[in-house]
Amino acid sequence: MDITLDKKDDQLSAILTVNLTEADYAPTVESKLKEYSKKAQIKGFRPGKVPVTLVRKMYGKGILVEEINGLLSKSVDDYIKENDLKILGEPIPVPTDVDFDTQKDYSFQFELGLLPDFELPADQAVTVDRHKVDLDENTLKETYEQLERQFGESIEPETAEATDYISGKLLKAGEEGDGRVVLLPLNKVKNGVDKFVGVKVGDSVTFDLKDAFDGDATAISSFSGMSKEEADTVEGEYTLSIEKIQRSTPAEFNQELFDKVFGKDIVTSKEDFDEKVRSTVQENYDREADNLVNRQIIDKMLESTTIEVPKEFFKKWLVRANQGKLTPEQVEEHYEDYEKELKWSMIRNKVVEANDLKVSNEEIVDRTMQKILGQFNMEMTPELEESVRGFADNFLRQENGKNYVNEYEAILAEKVLENLRGKVVVNDNAITAEDFRNQNAG
Repeated sequence: MDITLDKKDDQLSAILTVNLTEADYAPTVESKLKEYSKKAQIKGFRPGKVPVTLVRKMYGKGILVEEINGLLSKSVDDYIKENDLKILGEPIPVPTDVDFDTQKDYSFQFELGLLPDFELPADQAVTVDRHKVDLDENTLKETYEQLERQFGESIEPETAEATDYISGKLLKAGEEGDGRVVLLPLNKVKNGVDKFVGVKVGDSVTFDLKDAFDGDATAISSFSGMSKEEADTVEGEYTLSIEKIQRSTPAEFNQELFDKVFGKDIVTSKEDFDEKVRSTVQENYDREADNLVNRQIIDKMLESTTIEVPKEFFKKWLVRANQGKLTPEQVEEHYEDYEKELKWSMIRNKVVEANDLKVSNEEIVDRTMQKILGQFNMEMTPELEESVRGFADNFLRQENGKNYVNEYEAILAEKVLENLRGKVVVNDNAITAEDFRNQNAG
C-alpha cells in the first residue's frame, strides 16, 4: 500500500491518494471466502462442504468490495491521525471508474480540507461594551401593570374602553389580504384613542398608525410586528378589524398574588414583594446585558482572528454532509454564516484545548436539576433533592443521550465565553432600562 498527500497551492486543500496492490487485500479476501464456505448454506451441498470456487463465483465480488472499502477507511483514518492532519469535516472520495472483475491494483483519491494553525488575539487586545442597566420608575410601573393584568381577572366586554386590549387583524388601508394578527393596548395609543372607545367585535377602525403612537418606532414595531426599520418609515392609514376585546380587573397585591408570582411563602409582605420584583427585574436585565456582551465577544474575536478556510471544499462538504437538505445554491447564499460558524467553532476548540476546559457529569446533572426547579418555580430542599435528581437523570438519558450532549455543549460554551471574558477589556456604560429596551428593539 502506498499513500501520498499532495497539497494544493493554497495549502488549505489536498488530494490524498491511496494505491492498493493485490497483496494488500488478497490474503484477507481469501480468508473470508474460506470462512464463508464453511458457513454457507447452498442447495445441493452439505453445510461446510461448499467449494471455495463456488463461493468465490457467487460472493467473491461483494467480499472484495467490502474488504477494499474497509481497508480504505482504516488506512485514510490512520494516515490522518499519524500525520496529525487537522481536517474539515470528512474526506470526500473523488469519483473514479473501478472494475472489480478485472483489476488487481487500485488507486483511490480523496479530497481533504485542511484547517490552518492560527493565533488568538493577545490578552486585553479586544474591547467590548457592557450596558449597566439602571431601573427607572417607568419600567417598574410597567412591570406592576403587567403583573396586575397577568394575574387579574379577564373579561370580554361588548364595547371597548380606553384601558382595554383589542385584538384583530391590521392591514394597510386600501390593500387586500388577511392582514397581521395584532394586540392593541389602548393605553399605549398616544393620539386618537377616541376612535377605539365604544367599538364592538366585528367593527373596523381606520387610523393613522404613525400618529397613533406619536411616531414612536419602537411602540409601532411592538404593536404591528413590523421590523424597527419598517416602523421608522411607516406612513398612511391602516385598518384594524376587531375580533376580540379584553378587559382585565387588576389583581390585588396580597399574599395570594405573592404566592402566585414567587411561590408559596417566598415573600410575605408588600415590602418584600417590592424588593423581590425589583431584584428579579434587575437580574433579567443584567442577564440580557451579559448575553449582549457574549455576542460582542464572539463577533470581536471573529473580527480580530485571522483564519483562512478551504472555501470551495467547505461548500462541497456542506452539500454532501447535509444529504440533500442543502443545495449548492443555498450554501452559496448563506455561505458567510456557515463560515462564521466554522471559524467560531475553531476558536472555541482552541480556547478549550489551551485552557484544558472540562465539563463534569455532576455539573450537567446540577444544571438540569436547576432547570427543573425553575420550571416549577421551586427552590431545592433536602426532601426534593432525590426526586428532582431522578427527573434530571431520566431527562438526560432521553433522545438516546442527545439531551446529555446538549447540556454538555451548553456548559462548555459558557465556560469558553467566561474564559474569554477574563481576557478582554469590558467597558461598563450606564443606561436606563427604557433606553436599553429601545436600543435593542427589533
